[in-house]
Amino acid sequence: MQKDLHAIWQGILGEVELTLSTGNYTVFWSKTKPLSFDGNEMVFEVPNIYVQKNLQTKFDKQIRDLLAKNELSPATLTYIVASTNKKPRISRETTATSLPLMEASSIASPAAASVGYKATPSPLSARGNLNPRYTFDNFIVGSSNDLAYSASQAVAANPGVKYNPIYFYGGVGLGKTHLMQAIGNEILKNTPDSRVLYVSSETFVNEFLDYIRFKKKGFSDKYRNVDVLIVDDMQFIANKEKTQEEFFHTFNFLHQNNKQIIISSDKPPKSIPTLTERLRSRFEMGMSIDIQMPDFETRCAIINAKAGISGVTLNSETVEFLANNIKTNIRELEGALNQLLAYAELHHIEPDVTTAEGLLGNVRISRPQHLTSKQIIDKTARHFQLRVEEICGSQRDKHIVVPRQIAMYLLRSELHLSFPKIAGELGRKDHTTAIHSVEKIEKAIKLDYMIREQVNAIRERLYA
Repeated sequence: MQKDLHAIWQGILGEVELTLSTGNYTVFWSKTKPLSFDGNEMVFEVPNIYVQKNLQTKFDKQIRDLLAKNELSPATLTYIVASTNKKPRISRETTATSLPLMEASSIASPAAASVGYKATPSPLSARGNLNPRYTFDNFIVGSSNDLAYSASQAVAANPGVKYNPIYFYGGVGLGKTHLMQAIGNEILKNTPDSRVLYVSSETFVNEFLDYIRFKKKGFSDKYRNVDVLIVDDMQFIANKEKTQEEFFHTFNFLHQNNKQIIISSDKPPKSIPTLTERLRSRFEMGMSIDIQMPDFETRCAIINAKAGISGVTLNSETVEFLANNIKTNIRELEGALNQLLAYAELHHIEPDVTTAEGLLGNVRISRPQHLTSKQIIDKTARHFQLRVEEICGSQRDKHIVVPRQIAMYLLRSELHLSFPKIAGELGRKDHTTAIHSVEKIEKAIKLDYMIREQVNAIRERLYA
């Protein structure tokens, strides 16, 4: 009888979690899944190239030993990088040889992007105010943005047909501008004659004011004679009544003619108080997607990819230090990395974790060293106006179960506790309850705005 690969791998993960550091387990093992085994080749799915590279080099022997203990001895291990709307990248290895260093950085390096990308912007790619460096190939995909990435690729493949308008919202430095311009660049690559225009809402406002004050011609033609209109930071027109009215008419004209509209803001439409109701309803008629701060694994992939652009390979300890201690936004993460690399180059030293700790000591640590399980459970209970005893008790009422699941999710995401440990903290004997709760909240965060807001509100209390 064929072995149940999933059950075997879950058992292996349980053993690995007890022997490795939390960082190594979370980054390299927790999201690796076995797909098939034909007696000769075993195929795994991994979240990104950074994980793929390390499994092939750093953990090859350990994986084979663990499989052998379970009577599985594949000659070949194949790692497929999970991808939403592309053919997966496959890397095969039969020996413990290392991958070329550039492979790990290719996901974010303009020089190593897909066929057809050129470092020098062509006149075509520079049209419409688009930055040619913003492409799908160098956008790091993780659980915080995979829905946005998938929807963006669907829009790029069929502009004006699917998800129109598409509305991205989230905090600063999370990749909204990159993703929006990637759609525009992909459309231009597929259909070079397309008229794509990217502007900030500030540009739209200023040009509209010039049109009103100085009777400048061509304003309506500029914004209505396009196939794709991309407007960044829409929240800044929210309290400008005449500008909103003009954008409303522009929106209607484009939408009725099946032209693609792409918008970003720091809030969902319903949370912008001074946005007119008719404009709010237009924004909500398409697809609104929340882009969150990247999770730990994605932050590691971003750091590794950005370092690769500079021709530097960081060890896992340094990568994990940066990813663990900087969570505010990607720009701050990149800034800290650039500071570390510049210092190391200037002083002709290796950019290791010791250097990072000394150099970045003034960086705000996003996860306080004193944060404990008790604090997370207590803050979660207070947020939902419950007693800690209720969160840790056995009641199955919905108004208690959901907060309990959120507490488990936060224990996992903020402290990286093992599932047995999480179960114990919440008074549970069976750790499968913790697994189910964490997975349920991870899915809910992508689909349920209220759950996202509650999780974010508790996080803010933890780090206040």
